[in-house]
Amino acid sequence: MNIYIGNLNYRVKEADLQQVMEEYGPVESVKIIKDRETGKSKGFAFIEMANEAQAKQAIEELNGAEYEGRTMIVKEARPKA
Repeated sequence: MNIYIGNLNYRVKEADLQQVMEEYGPVESVKIIKDRETGKSKGFAFIEMANEAQAKQAIEELNGAEYEGRTMIVKEARPKA
């Protein structure tokens, strides 16, 4: 399952997010979206988890949780339209 995580602190690194998500199960990939010109984080990321039940538990428990001083938005990512 592909998971969207928004409202991230701009200092959060991919390794930090992976560590948080691995508490719920194996993580296949973590991608923080960065500005093409500056290389700085845009404050959101996508995480891929193979186990759907573990991914849903992570979404349920982390959506609205505070991380690095910001309230995260965590939900199932929608395919690009």
